Amino acid sequence: MPEETRRKRRNILKNAAGVAAALTILKPGSVHGSPANSAVKVGVVGAGRRATRVGGHFAKNDGAQFEALADIYDDQLDSYQAAIPAAKEAKRYGSIKALLDTNVDAVYIATPPYLHPEHFELAVESGKHILLEKPVAVDPAGVRRFLAAAKKIKPGQTVMVDFQQRWGNDYREAYERVQNGEIGDIRMVRSAWIGSDLPRRSGHSPEQEGVRNWLFYKERSGDIMVEQNCHNIDAVRWFTGVHPVAASGYADRSVRTDIGNIVDSLAVNYKQPDGNVYTHSGNQICGRGGYRDVGEYFFGTKGVLTTSRRGFAIYHEGSFTPTVERKTTGDISVDLVARFVDAIQGKAPAVNMAQESAESTLTAIMGRIAYETEKVLTWDDVLNM
Repeated sequence: MPEETRRKRRNILKNAAGVAAALTILKPGSVHGSPANSAVKVGVVGAGRRATRVGGHFAKNDGAQFEALADIYDDQLDSYQAAIPAAKEAKRYGSIKALLDTNVDAVYIATPPYLHPEHFELAVESGKHILLEKPVAVDPAGVRRFLAAAKKIKPGQTVMVDFQQRWGNDYREAYERVQNGEIGDIRMVRSAWIGSDLPRRSGHSPEQEGVRNWLFYKERSGDIMVEQNCHNIDAVRWFTGVHPVAASGYADRSVRTDIGNIVDSLAVNYKQPDGNVYTHSGNQICGRGGYRDVGEYFFGTKGVLTTSRRGFAIYHEGSFTPTVERKTTGDISVDLVARFVDAIQGKAPAVNMAQESAESTLTAIMGRIAYETEKVLTWDDVLNM
């Protein structure tokens, strides 16, 4: 793509903190504990399903060791330690504050999204390195609180958010190809997260329902657009270098009516700063093991790029089959964990993903509010709600 186009896409961003910076790379080194190359003492807050999966990657990383675990439910901690033998000797706590008072070097925050602004605030203040589950918040006020805390990040303090596409090797190659102009100017973007329903938790008391099954309650999860589809949104934000300026959409709740208050299907149209269209669709109504479409599609003046966690493909002009194709093997979350640990050990520069992660989250929130209200909303409308 022309350099002028790339420049405009980089510079057109605005949000609560002013002009948005690109993902910030800082000098290697540790802010809190862990001298270079020594094992990183990790504390995990929130011992749920995602934390267990990511914890498995920490367990296999020679540069990390479990030091502490925190959750409000003992049975969650029991299940976590049973699933990950490397975490069996970790000390257990009932709150993030208690865990942050220990000698951990880094904290992995995997609590429900509505708690992320508060927990991020505490972690930044502690000076620990931070890996935060996405999204950063569930509403505009939460995003503003997150951004205010982000201003206090210390030099060399690594802050990463679990938008793992950004660290997958094939995603990064695809990104570089776009930046090098291989598909020309991007004129339209489409993304989708179309798949099956989510697993329920059972056996708990009624008063625990809203937290045990937080995924199904939009005030805690942000709805599927914010909690799950934000992965697509972030990938598009990363590849295009901009956030949308307006959004409109519709959603429905017709298949999953037995639990919670989140929708089960949605469609959102975004207007990009250059006037181009970005459209996103999502649902959780497909049967388990059935049809699935999760990825991003970039339509350029010289070709089309498709990206997903399964790899990427480029269709150059005039070709109905991929002219470039990569197949991804394994879980790209491994790359995320490895990059996090390397930054803390001084093997790679420290990273600050706060700004871009906040923009991706707010973009998803804008889409949700657009389909809830069935009104056209601007970026500033949502940012100031």
